[in-house]
Amino acid sequence: MWLEGRVYIEYLRLVRDPVYRGIEVPPGLGRPVLLIPGFLAGDWTLRTPFQWLRRVGYNPQMGGVSFNVMYSEMMLRPLINSLQHLKRRTGARVALIGHSRGGVLAKVLSHRNPELVEQVITLGSPLGAPFDVHPLTMAGVRAAHAYNVFRYGHPASVEKRFLRDLAAPPRVPTTSLYSRTDGVVNWRACLRPDVNAIEVNGSHIGLALNPEVYRILAQLLTAPWRTQ
Repeated sequence: MWLEGRVYIEYLRLVRDPVYRGIEVPPGLGRPVLLIPGFLAGDWTLRTPFQWLRRVGYNPQMGGVSFNVMYSEMMLRPLINSLQHLKRRTGARVALIGHSRGGVLAKVLSHRNPELVEQVITLGSPLGAPFDVHPLTMAGVRAAHAYNVFRYGHPASVEKRFLRDLAAPPRVPTTSLYSRTDGVVNWRACLRPDVNAIEVNGSHIGLALNPEVYRILAQLLTAPWRTQ
C-alpha cells in the first residue's frame, strides 16, 4: 500500500509530459467518452483525465457519481442515465473509461447496453476477481456492505446478477490496463482470457494520472472498433 504514495510524483510527471499538452495525440473528433470513478471516490477524482480528453478534442462526460459506495445495482442507475444522455446528445456509441471499481461497473454497463457502447477501458479494475484487493480495501468493502444492508435492507445476494454479468464474456471490445506494482488491487485480478490486457508501470490511484496510460488511451480511443 505504501507504493500508492507515488501518485504525487506521477501527477508531476504527467503535467510535464508532452502527451498532457496533446502533442502527437490523435484528435478526438468529438467522440463521446464516459468516465466512471473507483470505490470510495467520486467524479472529482477523474477531473484531470476529463480535462485532458476535452482539450484533445473528445466529448467527455462524468458518470454522475458523487460517492462510489452503494451496492452495484444502485451505482448503475446514474451511469445508465449518463450513458443514454451522452449517446442521444452525440449520436455515437460511447467509450467507457472506468478506474478501479469504476471499470467493473463499466464492464457490466456495457454488457447490459452493448448497443450504446463503443468500447470499455479499465484502469486497475479487478475484472477477473472483484474481491482480490488489499486487506485495507477489503475492510472498506465490508463496511460498505454493512452500510448498504442497514440503509437499503439488501443481503449480499443482491450482487448475484451483477457478478454474473461481470463474469460473462464481453459484448464490446474491452481493454484492461494494469500495474504489477498496484498497491490496492492484485494485478492478476485484472487479467482475463477474454479481455485485452496492457501492463503499465505505476500506482493504483495514479493510473488516472499516468502519462503512459494517457498515451495508450490516445491510441485506443481512436481505434475503429465498431461501425455506427
